[in-house]
Amino acid sequence: MTKRIVTITALLGLIASPAFAHHPLGGDVPQTLMNGLLSGIGHPIIGFDHLAFIIGIGLLAAFQQSRFIIPLGFVAGTVIGTVAVLAGLSLPMVEPVITVSVLLIGILVMMGRNLPAIASASLAAAAGIFHGTAYGQAVVGVEQTPLIAYIAGFGVVQTAIAIGVMLAAQWVMASGQGYNRPHPAPRLIGAMIAGVGLTYLVEIAEAAIFPAL
Repeated sequence: MTKRIVTITALLGLIASPAFAHHPLGGDVPQTLMNGLLSGIGHPIIGFDHLAFIIGIGLLAAFQQSRFIIPLGFVAGTVIGTVAVLAGLSLPMVEPVITVSVLLIGILVMMGRNLPAIASASLAAAAGIFHGTAYGQAVVGVEQTPLIAYIAGFGVVQTAIAIGVMLAAQWVMASGQGYNRPHPAPRLIGAMIAGVGLTYLVEIAEAAIFPAL
C-alpha cells in the first residue's frame, strides 16, 4: 500500500515538475499547424498552475458519481475562454482567479465528497473559462489553421491528463477500502495542490504590495 502511494506521488511529481515559462514557443505566436498543436499540448503542461488544476479536476472527478462531467465541463470552459479572448472579449484578474481556483480545487479534493453534478460541472466550466483566457492571451493574432490545432492540442491533453488521473485515483481508492474507508493518497495530493495555490496566491499578493522588489 505504501509503495503504491510513493509510486503515484512520484509519477505526479514528474508530471508536475516546475516550469520556467507558460509558452512552449517562447511567447511566439504559432505559425504552422504543427506549431499550433505542439503549443496547445505544451501550454497546460508547462504552466504549473494550469497543470495543478487539471490534476485536481481529475482527482475531484474520482469522488463523483457522474465522473466525466467535471473534466469535460472544464475542458469546454477552456475552449470558450480561448475563443472569447480571440474574439476581443476580456476578463478581469485572470491570474488571481486562476490561482484561487487551484487553491479551491485542492480543498475540494481534500474534502473528498460527491458534489451535485450540474453545480460542480458549472464551477469547473467557469474556472475553465479563466484558464482558457490565459491560453487565448498567448496566441492573440494567430491564423486559423494553427489556432484550430492549438485548441485541439490543449483540449486533448487536458482531457487525457484529467481522465488519466481520475482512473488512477479510482484504482488507488479501491485498493484501500478494506476498512470501509477510501485510500488517503488522493486527498493528500489535494492538500499538495491547495499548497501550490496558496503559494502562488502569496506571490501575487507580495508582487502587489511590493511591486518594486
